[in-house]
Amino acid sequence: MSQTTAAHVVHVTGARPNFPKAAPVIKALAAHGIRQVLVHTGQHYDPVMSEVFFQQLGLPEPDVNLGVGSGTHAHQTAKVMMALEDMFVADPPALVVVYGDVNSTVAATLVAAKLHIPVAHVEAGLRSFDRTMPEEVNRVVTDSLADLLFTTSPDANVHLGHEGIAAEKIHFVGNPMIDTLLSNLDAFDADAAREQLSIEGPYLVATLHRPANVDDPATAASIVKALHAAADTTRVVIPLHPRGRASFASAGLMDHSGVTVIEPLGYVEFIGLVRGSLAVVTDSGGVQEETTMLGIPCLTLRPNTERPVTITHGTNQLVTVDNLVDRLQPIVDGQGSGDGTTPPLWDGHAGERIGTVVAAYLRR
Repeated sequence: MSQTTAAHVVHVTGARPNFPKAAPVIKALAAHGIRQVLVHTGQHYDPVMSEVFFQQLGLPEPDVNLGVGSGTHAHQTAKVMMALEDMFVADPPALVVVYGDVNSTVAATLVAAKLHIPVAHVEAGLRSFDRTMPEEVNRVVTDSLADLLFTTSPDANVHLGHEGIAAEKIHFVGNPMIDTLLSNLDAFDADAAREQLSIEGPYLVATLHRPANVDDPATAASIVKALHAAADTTRVVIPLHPRGRASFASAGLMDHSGVTVIEPLGYVEFIGLVRGSLAVVTDSGGVQEETTMLGIPCLTLRPNTERPVTITHGTNQLVTVDNLVDRLQPIVDGQGSGDGTTPPLWDGHAGERIGTVVAAYLRR
């Protein structure tokens, strides 16, 4: 992909969850012959959190890398906004496509809206109804300004309708992240993950990074206590996100012989690890979706989820530190792999549906 003065679409990605969502959309728009520019804001800048996705998912190298790095929500959002404003003014796109709910998403949306550039939001309408989550604020702001809203589940359409979004803007297309999962299914090798990490026997995977779980020392300590209790019976493998490393280490996470802490993994390696596990303990939205498609029980350590379809049509359940071990026990005993149903339109063709809608929109 390359920049051009001709009408083009700009994709703005910035963090690990964005890349599996963007890959099928970029492929679909290429099939329609649409010129595209890929921007990586650098919100996630660790190679395993960003660069490896371009290699493993067949994404083209970004045309632009803003390199904003980490920082407070305001500083990070402001850096992205300033850089994108310069870019959009110099070469205005016909459409800006944003993904998910990260700071790069809301930053790009604000800049485009003020420059009167249309915005398409992939994964619109998800709601936890918890404004203490920065992601929830990003979702609501982005959806209120977007011109095309692509939803992954029927409940998202309902939320957008309640918020007064015009029905003609909303398109239920399915989940492009599931497109990526299904197209790479043969690459997710559980045996290779076991061998690489020298894991024998059954194991659980835990991945936790949200501020509500890792920023407060007392909360982190209670989570560590629950994970240690789980590790008393089944090994717990934790690819430790940079955000939670210090607080979990201070709480003694690594002090239990049944806990294996590893560095963050690439997409293929991580899903391979998940595929071979008994269950996953997480606070990640994407992992709730991936486990649903893989039929792996998922215990979400949060009081709410913006993805209730993973509970009604998947393997997900909400848990607390107090009931985590009790909820895990039936799974360890061989129960609770779900009923095999999957959410509607999670069929591997969401990217194509998005491509069709975008192509028609640009023609108009």
